[in-house]
Amino acid sequence: MTSLVTLFVSSPDTRSERRFDLQLSISRLKEKLELITGIPVRNQQLAIYNDDADSQPAKVLDDDQRPLGFYSPADFQVVDTNPSTTFTGQLTDLSGVDKFELSDEQYALRQDSVLAYKQRHKVGRFAEKVESTPAPAITVDIPIGSRCQVESTEPGLNKRGTVRYVGETNFGSAGGVWVGIEYDEPMGKNDGSVQGKRYFTCAPNFGVFMRPDKVRVGDFPVEDPFEDDENEM
Repeated sequence: MTSLVTLFVSSPDTRSERRFDLQLSISRLKEKLELITGIPVRNQQLAIYNDDADSQPAKVLDDDQRPLGFYSPADFQVVDTNPSTTFTGQLTDLSGVDKFELSDEQYALRQDSVLAYKQRHKVGRFAEKVESTPAPAITVDIPIGSRCQVESTEPGLNKRGTVRYVGETNFGSAGGVWVGIEYDEPMGKNDGSVQGKRYFTCAPNFGVFMRPDKVRVGDFPVEDPFEDDENEM
């Protein structure tokens, strides 16, 4: 019958799974735990917990002469009773650390602080405020009622129509002036209204809105779709 038991050992800075002999005395056990946890034997207080969630120990191993098996161990924790003298305890015990504190007024007077750096280099809330100037109004010389032709990416295709609207619209995130056109043929996208607002009136799919730089105004008569057929007869 084996006399070894596997236990979870936890301390302020460590947690590990270890195997111990049940015949091992508590004093000898503490010597082994010093190598594992870094807590000196004289500072160790051992307590057995049945579960990690338990807040109160099931047993305290307070008799150094007793064997480990006397306490029927499950998992146990090593408590450091004097962390100020333990190397590992010094990493987590801040009770002896002097705190450097400054008032807001003292901090504002320092020249080696982040605040002073931001002030010198005008960063963040110290950046110079740039007043935005409104964009100049764009004048568009496209008379309503004039004939026009719209650029097309398809070779040989001319989109001609009549200018029905020139001005601002409620659509388009960039804003600016749009030109509303009634096409001669149903090559458009709307009937002169967009998103519920009417800018002009035409038949469905004859209306379109274009940027002024895409529209050419001039003598663009209505094209006869059967003109080429007549020339070939």
